[in-house]
Amino acid sequence: MKFLVLNVQEYNGRPTITVSRTHVDLVRKLFELEVPEIKNGEVLIQSVSREAGSRSKVAVYSRDENIDAKGACVGQRGQRVQRIMNELGDEKIDIIDWSEDDALFIKEALQPAVVTSVETEVFTREDGRVERHAKVVVPDNQYSLAIGRSGQNVRLAARLTGFRIDIKTESAAAEENSQALLDGFTVVEDSEN
Repeated sequence: MKFLVLNVQEYNGRPTITVSRTHVDLVRKLFELEVPEIKNGEVLIQSVSREAGSRSKVAVYSRDENIDAKGACVGQRGQRVQRIMNELGDEKIDIIDWSEDDALFIKEALQPAVVTSVETEVFTREDGRVERHAKVVVPDNQYSLAIGRSGQNVRLAARLTGFRIDIKTESAAAEENSQALLDGFTVVEDSEN
């Protein structure tokens, strides 16, 4: 078994080593060991989110346009990613393409769900913290897939992208838009009566 060394300290004159198999960086390090393109810097892991023992999402980017970052991580017939999944006890791993375009990155992060549209908003609060919100619309039949079992897919996507993600179905978004349009009209009473 492989472990991630988190800390080495001296305790009562003896070295104490803290190791983890649940830390998010274990996934990153396993990819560095398994994928030569990551080890030599041609492919970068931009972000990782993980719920240990269940599922991870890894966002990758290639510095070389001739190298498919996702393909390099998956490997021929999925062998590279399969070895990592086996090491993690069959934890599922989603490999996605990282993008500088926040909307496109969020769309990728919510895979395997199909996303219709993404609107992002970034603002700074009075206390200086930056808030990042995304409103995502998905087809009605993709809603449960986008959310995932117990909200796992959207939670991992939110951690991966750094955005708070609100998901609505196309029918709910259309209804909301219709209501907003109706609210824009004012009722004028006839004063002649």
